[in-house]
Amino acid sequence: MKKNIAIVYGGYSSEAVVSEKSLAGLLTFIDAEKYNLIPVFISREEWSAVIDGVHYPIDRSDFSFSKGAEKTKIDFAYITIHGAPGENGQMTGYFEMIGLKHSTCPALTSAMTYDKFVCNSYLRSFGIKVADSVIVKKGKEYDAKAIAERLGLPCFVKPSAAGSSFGVSKVKKVEEMTPAIEKAFTECEDVVIESFLDGTEVTCGLYKTKKRTVIFPLTEVVSSNEFFDYEAKYTPGKTQEITPARVPDTERDKVQKIASEVYDIMNMKGIARIDFIIMKGEPYLLEVNTTPGMTATSFIPQQIKASGAKLADVFTEVIEDILD
Repeated sequence: MKKNIAIVYGGYSSEAVVSEKSLAGLLTFIDAEKYNLIPVFISREEWSAVIDGVHYPIDRSDFSFSKGAEKTKIDFAYITIHGAPGENGQMTGYFEMIGLKHSTCPALTSAMTYDKFVCNSYLRSFGIKVADSVIVKKGKEYDAKAIAERLGLPCFVKPSAAGSSFGVSKVKKVEEMTPAIEKAFTECEDVVIESFLDGTEVTCGLYKTKKRTVIFPLTEVVSSNEFFDYEAKYTPGKTQEITPARVPDTERDKVQKIASEVYDIMNMKGIARIDFIIMKGEPYLLEVNTTPGMTATSFIPQQIKASGAKLADVFTEVIEDILD
């Protein structure tokens, strides 16, 4: 009998629009001949299985749903919520409490990797190179000039615990710092300001099973915008995404080695994506993505194809390893 796989999408943040795009991708990537694929929409107002446009409320005691007298149990949850509550540990914590297998990391890992300042500060203690940064908390005073003097200009202002598509600014002048911080506060109550790393941006997808480690070819990101923002990500022609990346083999090997180490340090699970800037031959970690985008043009599908693997085979391997 085919397993029921819930593809969990939506969420509580601006990233919900991205999550819907990933749902559409996953419905084509995961083998529908092998699994029953059931979209499950999550918002603050409702949790519902969405079948043929009809919303069936989820029973939160066990994540099942009913169509009339027929009750459907879910065997596995593939989380594709970018932002809260899918990426920050809340959803994974809930699944762990009810004993439902899911596609991503343990709750603690998700919570730590979701907060950029916490994650990068933790990884720095293991010798992973990251940008210098400071944290600003909503309602607390800060000195924009002092921050600029410490980190230098330009620098990046980001919501610390949110996705990476909204609320991000590149600050070139001290006068731009406060508006950028206020913009980031619309997404999160903690804002991280990071020093600018001038180099080649690459991203590395990977996963590990009980039997093997799979690290995909790197993708090089060349944006025509100031940086890889929401517009650059989702507007055709705004960004060149080159797979495999045009970097020397030595740099590629360093990035892949560090990505594998970070996966283990953070106790990750399932398919992950780790972003880097290579500066003067040395990789600096930007951020860790435990629920990477899965649209038809997202990095992970590109990298899977470039590796010569089939999308359906990769997702089946990951799902079956977790279910085992």
